[in-house]
Amino acid sequence: MPAASDPRDLRDPRSRFAAALLALSDGPPDPYVYADDLLARWAEPQRRYHTTAHLLAVLDHIDTLAEYADDPDVVRLAAWFHDAVYRPDRSENEERSARLAERALPEAGLSDDRTREVARLVRLTTTHAAEPDDHNGAVLCDADLAILASAPDTYAAYQAAVREEYGFVPDADFRAGRAAVLEQLLALPGLFRTPYGVREWEHRARHNLATELAALRT
Repeated sequence: MPAASDPRDLRDPRSRFAAALLALSDGPPDPYVYADDLLARWAEPQRRYHTTAHLLAVLDHIDTLAEYADDPDVVRLAAWFHDAVYRPDRSENEERSARLAERALPEAGLSDDRTREVARLVRLTTTHAAEPDDHNGAVLCDADLAILASAPDTYAAYQAAVREEYGFVPDADFRAGRAAVLEQLLALPGLFRTPYGVREWEHRARHNLATELAALRT
């Protein structure tokens, strides 16, 4: 078993999980057991985009957006669980991830109310359709979608990683399905819901999506 980390050392992923959990509960005797299980899931070989790097990026974005959340540490725990179960050939990943949170978090010392909120947030990432007064949901959804507003090289790497995850899908089918997703996103009145997301990410994200869609149609 890996040695215990210092929960104050937020450069270490395991400590980031422990800090969020311990901020909300008395915690289990060893919160790192849960962190290690989740990190092993995020490192599974079928993942190309939904990897530990994506998890850490989402956590960094939550830190940026924390002032907009009602309970930032609940949102951080939801980020850890939001793709903890991930198979690219299945459609129930968010539901299975939410159920994992519902099993693990009470055992780890989280209250029933906070466990329900984490699970709700995980399920919300199926649609990213946070309601206007859902501050926790807005932060998690914006953090998860922030990749859409990345620089061109990073966005290109994201596109390639998504294609690798769906390598079992024939090219023509993938292009059609991906184009449909992009069209749905571009049809939304807004991709982001926090003031920061609207100000800093909305324009760039729409440009990236439109550029990718044009390339798929060519």
